[in-house]
Amino acid sequence: MCSIMGYCGTSATKQKFQTGFEKTVSRGPDDSRIIDTGKGLLGFHRLAIMGLHLEGMQPFCLGKNYVVCNGEIYGFEKIKQKLSEKYTFVSNSDCEILLPLYNEYGVEMFGMLDAEYALILYDGETEEYIAARDPIGIRPLYYGYDDVGTILFASEAKNLVGIAGEITPFPPGYYYKNGTFFCYCDITVVKEPVYDDLNTVCRNIKEKLVRGVEKRLIADANVGFLLSGGLDSSLVCAIAAKKATEPIKTFAIGMQEDAIDLKYAKQVAEYIGSDHREIIITKDRVLSSLEQVVSILGTFDITTIRASIGMYLICEEIHKTTDIRVLLTGEVSDELFGYKYTDFAPNAEAFQEESQKRVRELHMYDVLRADRCISVNSLEARVPFGDLDFVRYVLAVTPAMKLNKYGKGKYLLRHAFEDGDYLPDEILWREKAAFSDAVGHSMVDYLKEYAECCYTDTEFQILREKYTHAKPFTKESLLYRELFEKYYPGQGQMIADFWMPNREWDGCNVDDPSARVLSNYGNSGT
Repeated sequence: MCSIMGYCGTSATKQKFQTGFEKTVSRGPDDSRIIDTGKGLLGFHRLAIMGLHLEGMQPFCLGKNYVVCNGEIYGFEKIKQKLSEKYTFVSNSDCEILLPLYNEYGVEMFGMLDAEYALILYDGETEEYIAARDPIGIRPLYYGYDDVGTILFASEAKNLVGIAGEITPFPPGYYYKNGTFFCYCDITVVKEPVYDDLNTVCRNIKEKLVRGVEKRLIADANVGFLLSGGLDSSLVCAIAAKKATEPIKTFAIGMQEDAIDLKYAKQVAEYIGSDHREIIITKDRVLSSLEQVVSILGTFDITTIRASIGMYLICEEIHKTTDIRVLLTGEVSDELFGYKYTDFAPNAEAFQEESQKRVRELHMYDVLRADRCISVNSLEARVPFGDLDFVRYVLAVTPAMKLNKYGKGKYLLRHAFEDGDYLPDEILWREKAAFSDAVGHSMVDYLKEYAECCYTDTEFQILREKYTHAKPFTKESLLYRELFEKYYPGQGQMIADFWMPNREWDGCNVDDPSARVLSNYGNSGT
């Protein structure tokens, strides 16, 4: 996955820098390097995915300029071929094109990239730092200021704890230059609405998702797949299996007593012919990993933490027992096509507004979960549903078509893959179950029971009053907030709020984020 950090001024000290930077060495265990630009420090922990040789090590240098980037740049070969007329390249790394691109186009380059990335660039001519992040925020980046006002950037908030004051997520789709943040792409803005008929929309959805998966299969390291047995991850795996020349490697996880996903994941694996492995977890394993998971995530959000436990444990096992370095996942689909709770959207416009809001906030929730759980285990996450062309298109489709008026959520996505023998009908039309529930209802129940034992009712009422931002509203949410504050003291503003159904909608004013509490849950949990 890689980790980057920049201390962007002469107040930087290598000792402080190293203290913060070493906290994320698991993101890039293959090699580490820190360089002094003359006006600050840049650091890079490498997880070698593209261009595995030493020449692919960062920071890259061109003239007086330096760059560190945690990212994957899709289609870089064509850009590199064009730039080769003027520049000499020494590695197969996709990120080596960044400094030549900057030389040619300046900050306009950010709008040209089809990429999941976060970068920090030092311009040696102007002696200034530039930073940027992809439009969805698939790759993490945070910033803060030291006690004399020098800005720092880093892949994770934990890098900056103890060095910077208030730590803030770097806004997706922005670049920083000369002390100011500029939006180069708000992917949620629909410039040209799509009013195509149903079949045309579904054909385009299929073609764009297939391309999104295929481009993410390119790697010089081994690739694997997280397979829950739900629609999204199953489609990613099915598309990849059709493209592959040998069985893909898939992984599923579930509770010992009541795993929901395992049987469906096995069914998908048998259908697509994958090399499949199941990982079984217990109550003790769940509870013993909780504090570590919160420290890894840097969030107090209930949904994120619940879903992260299964994801962290499956990635830990993959890291320990395989040589896989890249994992494809199914995140971002829900925000585009809807959750169980968006069935309650009062109208098409409300659905669209909710979808746009969720996409803008993804970097604090599902995308954060996938990044941290995967990267802490020295793996790289790739997110086909987050493909920029795919996201732009689905957001532009007329909202009325995306409403659940078909009696089945995510109808457009399901209908798009009815032809082509991708999945069995039982999977393609299976009801949505949230990952934290589908790992096993018992997992969430155990977490809630444990939290109940941690505080009396009186203690809960007293302790929750300490917080004005995102005030805990259950003992479980208080437990997570207290654990968060242990590792990220006073940094609660990094997370906008608890991820919850839209309480303003009829049927959604609930006190638990699980779809299990909604009246339309139906047979999602079977």
